[in-house]
Amino acid sequence: MVLLRCRSSSTWSMSRRLFHYFRSLSSSALPIRQTPQNDLFSCNARIQELGNLGRVEEARHLFDEMIQRDSITWNSMITWYFRNGRIDEARELFDAFAGKNVRTWTAMVSGYAKNGKLEEARGMFDLMPERNVVSWNAMISGYAQNGDLYSARILFNEMPERNVESWNTIITGYGHCGWMKEARELFEQMRHRNLVSWMLMISGYVHIDDHTEAWNMFLKMHHGGVRPDQSIFVVILAAITGLDNSKLIETLQTLAIKTNFEGDVVVGTAIMNAYTRNGRLDSAMKFFESMRERNEFSWTTMITSLSQSGRLKDAIAVYKRVPEQNVASQTAMMSAFAQHGRIHEARRIFEEIPNPNEITWNAMVAGYAQNGMLDEASKIFHRMPVRNSASWAAMISGFAQKGWSEEALNLLSELHRSGMVPSHSSFTSALFACGNIGSLEMGRQVHTLTVKTGCQFNSYVGNGLISMYAKCRNMEDVSQTFNTMRVKDTVSWNSLISALSQNNMLGDACSVFEKMPKRDVVSWTAMISGYAQAGHGDLAFELFLDMLASGINPNQSTLTGLLSICASLGATKLGKQIHGLIFKLGLDFDLFISNALISMYFKCGCEDGFWVFEEMPDHDVVSWNAILDGCAHNGFGEEAVKLFEQMKAEGILPNQISFVSVLNACSHAGLVDEGWAYFNSMNRDYGIMPLEGHYACMVDLLGRAGHLYEAEAFIEKMPIEPDSVVWGALLGACRIHQNAELAHRVADRLFQLEPQNSGNYILLSNIYASQGMWEQVGEIRKLMRDQGVTKEPGISWIQIKNKLHSFLTGDKTHDQTEGIYSTLKEFYRRLKATGYVPDTSFVLHDVEEEQKENVLLHHSEKLAIAYGLLNTPNGTSIQIMKNLRICGDCHTFTKFMTRVTQREIVIRDGKRFHHFRDGSCSCGDYW
Repeated sequence: MVLLRCRSSSTWSMSRRLFHYFRSLSSSALPIRQTPQNDLFSCNARIQELGNLGRVEEARHLFDEMIQRDSITWNSMITWYFRNGRIDEARELFDAFAGKNVRTWTAMVSGYAKNGKLEEARGMFDLMPERNVVSWNAMISGYAQNGDLYSARILFNEMPERNVESWNTIITGYGHCGWMKEARELFEQMRHRNLVSWMLMISGYVHIDDHTEAWNMFLKMHHGGVRPDQSIFVVILAAITGLDNSKLIETLQTLAIKTNFEGDVVVGTAIMNAYTRNGRLDSAMKFFESMRERNEFSWTTMITSLSQSGRLKDAIAVYKRVPEQNVASQTAMMSAFAQHGRIHEARRIFEEIPNPNEITWNAMVAGYAQNGMLDEASKIFHRMPVRNSASWAAMISGFAQKGWSEEALNLLSELHRSGMVPSHSSFTSALFACGNIGSLEMGRQVHTLTVKTGCQFNSYVGNGLISMYAKCRNMEDVSQTFNTMRVKDTVSWNSLISALSQNNMLGDACSVFEKMPKRDVVSWTAMISGYAQAGHGDLAFELFLDMLASGINPNQSTLTGLLSICASLGATKLGKQIHGLIFKLGLDFDLFISNALISMYFKCGCEDGFWVFEEMPDHDVVSWNAILDGCAHNGFGEEAVKLFEQMKAEGILPNQISFVSVLNACSHAGLVDEGWAYFNSMNRDYGIMPLEGHYACMVDLLGRAGHLYEAEAFIEKMPIEPDSVVWGALLGACRIHQNAELAHRVADRLFQLEPQNSGNYILLSNIYASQGMWEQVGEIRKLMRDQGVTKEPGISWIQIKNKLHSFLTGDKTHDQTEGIYSTLKEFYRRLKATGYVPDTSFVLHDVEEEQKENVLLHHSEKLAIAYGLLNTPNGTSIQIMKNLRICGDCHTFTKFMTRVTQREIVIRDGKRFHHFRDGSCSCGDYW
């Protein structure tokens, strides 16, 4: 073939003849520009290069300028259009190309299939004038990739001839769909296998979490004399990670040495990665140090693993040792900083990279989005020179996770209008957004778009549809989506269980759980969460024990969920047992679990939360918020202020939750000036607009300090409409300072906002009762009857030997009632002798004084204290939980009890913790 050379200043007629000659060779029906290029080979290579870079417009520009084109030119351009989702332009080129060959037809079949257009792919396949085995494999692969294994198998059976790739293609489809029984049957029928065949089987078993069978398949391959290659080592190490067997990692190390893979950097990095995923970070570090050669993935894996385990300082140390900083290591360190809330340091690294790639840009977008800084994420997103599907997915996910659901859906629409096909991740985030706002109509529109783009059969999208319909309370569509899914993986079953649990269909969730072909840790965790959400904490823990007995270890979500149950129950001992298990599993440095431990201890009124925080190698903004909130609810106001200042000094930017916690702490400690300073700094220094919660904290702060009318004026000047929480804070302050006049005005507002909230009626009634305004008390009670509002009973409970004992005021149903009442009567006499005087203003009925004292004596928290004294050893602390605010008399009574009994008593009421010691309370009588 004559190659095209640059046109010189030779005669125009010769140039003209060459032009017509080469035009006839190209068989082009499109207009051709007469700007010359060097030669055909170079032009084709450049089109390939531009296509790989995603620069399709430039590739097409070069295509149009070429005087000569061959089938490679046309086929390449068609392929790159398909790979970028530009299906119509690919078809336009195909129709224009008169010299189509079998490769051109196959490119069309493959392109349609990969874009989810199976009908068009099959139509093209059926029209092919001739087919080869590659064409058949392309169509089978298309069916398999889109989950239509039935059609794939029929076509496979019809093939006139098959090669190893044909068998591997159908096995790949079965493996992706988790149909390993069918894959195994085909594998056993194969006369000839290659390393890819073995890898597909091993990776298929890993995909369905059958790590034992993956290991057995590897042993069969090894014993059959097949030498593993690099990719086999990598995939079998993934299986070993699932088996949680560190000895097998060491076995693979030995085999790698025997097969001369000892120094292979990819295999070495996979071994190191296996150690990190098995929780043996120190072993991973030791292996890392012993590696003779390290590539950028080795360094980035170590940086990422240390960061994800909460060891940011160690990750920084490794980063500083990278011999030559490159984009990969810098991106890993950026992500680590962002994950720990140190977004400014992530941005500093980003700005130092001269030519960031798409992954780096995306990491910066995701980093801002993960930290809730969506304005900054959006600015980076719009600055990107080239956006890919991951860029859009990061922004859509960021909006959805922040709760900006409409913005997420608008961005999906913009992506769709741009001509790009949304990724599966973008669809799942959009469905999550629809579920967040309960928009069934919008969810169905997104569902329709997934069908149009051929993504509806993707398991991730299907699972997202199940979750969306569940949040929209449409269980009919949940069932229909699940039943029509071509591939039901374990995640699909788990999504269905979660959907049923969320809709209070726990019995149905249990039935699905029992029917599951295979359960993983997520399955068990979903059921445990379902029981917890239904208030069955005891059943949740029973199921957890069954899970351990079945040989499945809990993951991060399981443990954080159990710690949350312990926190809600105030079950400190149970929480400490879970903490012990965390140590045994080597998860004590896990950032999320450590954060959950801080919350659990403080919500149980236990100061061990400070110790957990101090032991953590690194803290993110959630860690700081957890300890700040713990301080706020346990009366450690000054400690909260010190920690908040320390947080700022360490470069962690406070967010809205941080300010709620520190303002709450200031409120409970009477730190008015400090509270004002923090409130004013929110917008001025951090650009955070105060929300209802922040205003409620300020009202509470002013009200508790006695500045009731200043608090009322503050509410009237709020730039946003005050909600019931804001007015409720002021009503609570009126109760503290006995201001009936203001309480009446505030309560009228609350009755309009929350006509069925009994707490507001009771609070106003209490204020009237404490001042002997019995006529007004009667009016409130009549109003409650007319409105159909019933009073929530005060309940106190105590946990002893992992069993909860609950008490109502005046309760006589407990089997130790006689002992409880006699104990209270005895201590009542002793306390009076030491100066205790019952405060009968807290009795809300107009009865005789002696009767009032008798009512006070049998308040639920006093009954629980007496039971604790009877059933716990002398000197041990007693912990009581109460659903309502502790009354003033019980507060005084408990202070005297700690002095007489020399015991610590901790009471968590509906507002906060009270730590009573030696006749005083941590709240300083300021609650």
